[in-house]
Formats: sequence, C-alpha cells, structure tokens
Amino acid sequence: MAKAEAPKGETAQGGRTVSETRVQVAQLMMPHHANPAGNVHGGAIMKMIDDAAGIVAIRHARGNAVTASIDRLDFHAPVYVGDLVVLKASLNYVGRTSMEVGVRVEAEDLRTGEVRHTASAYLTFVALDASGRPRPVPPLILETDEDRRRWEAAQLRREERLRTRKALRREGLMRRG
Repeated sequence: MAKAEAPKGETAQGGRTVSETRVQVAQLMMPHHANPAGNVHGGAIMKMIDDAAGIVAIRHARGNAVTASIDRLDFHAPVYVGDLVVLKASLNYVGRTSMEVGVRVEAEDLRTGEVRHTASAYLTFVALDASGRPRPVPPLILETDEDRRRWEAAQLRREERLRTRKALRREGLMRRG
C-alpha cells in the first residue's frame, strides 16, 4: 500500500512549520518615505511590517487573512533615506482561526555595512473564508527550541490580550464582535 502524501506546503500531520511560512522582505528607503525631520516615516515602516506579517499569515492559512491587532510595536532606532530595510517575519503562535506573527525590522547602511535593529512588532491575524467569517487554520509545527520559546512567549501575550479584552467589555468600553 502506498503512503499518502500531504498536500504541497503541508506536513503529514496537517500543519506547517515556522520555516515553511517565514518571510524576509527588503526595500530601499527613498525620499518619498521621509517624514518632515528627514528620517523614514514611522507609518511607512508600519505598513511594511503589516505587509510582511500578512504574507506569513496568508502563507500559513493558504487563504485570506486580515490584521486583527497590532499587539506591540516598538521603534528602537531611526531609519534613514538610503538605508536598506529588511523585515524578518515569522509565525509565533497559531490558534484555531488566529495567528501571531512576529516581525523584526533591521536597517542597513549600504555605504558602511552597519546593520541596526530598528523595530519589533507582534501582529495578530485572523483567517477568513469566502464569506468573510473566521475559518480554522492548520496547526503550527514547532521544530526548534527557538520556535518553542517564541510560542510560549506568544501564549503569554495572547492571555494578556484576552484578559484586557474581557476587562474592557466588563467596563463597557468594548463591544463583542
């Protein structure tokens, strides 16, 4: 009897590994990315972060996925016009319909080769079906100690998000749905 093979992009367990959906995106920062101070506008970096994280989520879900929240976005250093910005995005956690994607942003001064860690973010995406309703996603298969460490940290962030959401609903500051 022949062994059944998993569909392309899925393992025999029906899930995907972190490495299967990881993405690295690079873009040269130009004058139109600059803010009035002459640095790259934080909003331009935010859009790049959301785009890179969205690619990871869609790759994992193999379908539409939308940004549900940006749990955390920290800017550590400025990005300058002429820098090469590299975004490294990967899955940290997968629930039933949601996924947490972590994004690390680095800027390289192409003249000197200096690389600076400029921002980090955690975003939550929800997979949607053709009707725009949340749909289940494949499980995340953890292969490395780093994958497991990131999963555990993401679980803590998820629990905190749920506690905060519950408290806001209790105080009438947030509606369901």
